[in-house]
Amino acid sequence: MKYYCLGIKGTGMSTLAQILYDLGNEVSGYDDAKDHKFTEEGLEKRGIKIYYDQCHELDKDTIVTYSVACPIDHKELVRARELGLTIKKYNEIVGEITNLFSTISVSGTHGKTTTTSIIRHILENSIGCNYFVGSGDGMVSKENKYFVIESDEFNRHFLAYHPTYTIITNIEAEHLECYKDIDDIRNTFEEFASKTKEEIVACGDNQEVRKINYTKKVTFYGFNDNNDIIIKNLKLDNLGSSFELYLNNELYGSFSIPLYGKHMVLDATAAIILCKTIGIDEKVIENALRTFKNAKRRFAIEEVNGTTIIDDYAHHPTEIKVTLEAVKQKYPDKKLTVIFKPNTYSRTKDFTNEFVDALSVADKVFLTEIESNREKQEDYPNITSHLITDKIDNSEIIDEKDTEIIKKYRDTIICIMSCASVSHLIENIKETLK
Repeated sequence: MKYYCLGIKGTGMSTLAQILYDLGNEVSGYDDAKDHKFTEEGLEKRGIKIYYDQCHELDKDTIVTYSVACPIDHKELVRARELGLTIKKYNEIVGEITNLFSTISVSGTHGKTTTTSIIRHILENSIGCNYFVGSGDGMVSKENKYFVIESDEFNRHFLAYHPTYTIITNIEAEHLECYKDIDDIRNTFEEFASKTKEEIVACGDNQEVRKINYTKKVTFYGFNDNNDIIIKNLKLDNLGSSFELYLNNELYGSFSIPLYGKHMVLDATAAIILCKTIGIDEKVIENALRTFKNAKRRFAIEEVNGTTIIDDYAHHPTEIKVTLEAVKQKYPDKKLTVIFKPNTYSRTKDFTNEFVDALSVADKVFLTEIESNREKQEDYPNITSHLITDKIDNSEIIDEKDTEIIKKYRDTIICIMSCASVSHLIENIKETLK
């Protein structure tokens, strides 16, 4: 079959395109953004063509799929309708793929990418697996039994999936542009959990996760004593994190990971439980964890002329706060400078005070102006990055094209955070530091 993926450089769409190709389909795509993005690596490896104009033909048997960032009146979507082509939503096609394998769906407001990546790493070091990681990374082989997939709740996408096993890392208020409130979000997760064919692994420390009415077997994990599997004897230092897991007051296992922060320990715990549930040997899990490297743009460290730069995908206040605390775990004796690029006006409006609290962990705070590819600024009058910087001491707006001020902070750890594209910003900062 032939697929044409609109917004193919998006993290999800890029991954889907790679998987469709691996399944033996002919795949190409379109994107408005001509600049190179980290999501293109897998596309280039497979020779998947990316178009930037309408000068190419689309065969009548082509199936067109589009990302959530693609407006309904986009010129390529309009052209597809005029040509009478079959058009399918992104999550509909992903849902069809989940039905082909024994699918491990990793869901939650935060921690999906890391948890999915850890499971993938463990299974690749044991029985093999297919994977869909929301960092533009995906692969399938029909020979593999398991398919581990990051399952996004945005716009209720994951309700199209068919999970054999489900992980719920946490539930918080997020994407309030498409959910009414936290009850609406939790109810959607409950509906998703009810689709699980076998078992559920859920973080019992999260109150909203606990409120779900589970219809399938569930194993709760966390630091609190009321969980089925309890994290104890946690040690956090500049080399990583080590911990023990207990089940019914008996040692379930001892593990170490080269990751930082309690949130990473929770993610690793979910992955460990799931892998043991499907029969992976504990020693295999333990050894795989020691060699784990996180997904693209997740606490990615680079040294530039003596300055440490960390690039991270964090964009929700909770993610920002725990990531900055993790930076301080790894670099306890260094001051911390954060550069945050807000994504979407609605999130900035809904979580202004939470952003202020989270970013205040840093010693110096910079914000760029807000970027949004699915919202219009005229729909959010007076919503700018100044809402946040006006409430944080020692903070200011930075121009992505003029980063000379960063020279003053070359002796600090510079952490750049956003789910939007920051490639140009990072390159400009590198040039400034050089």
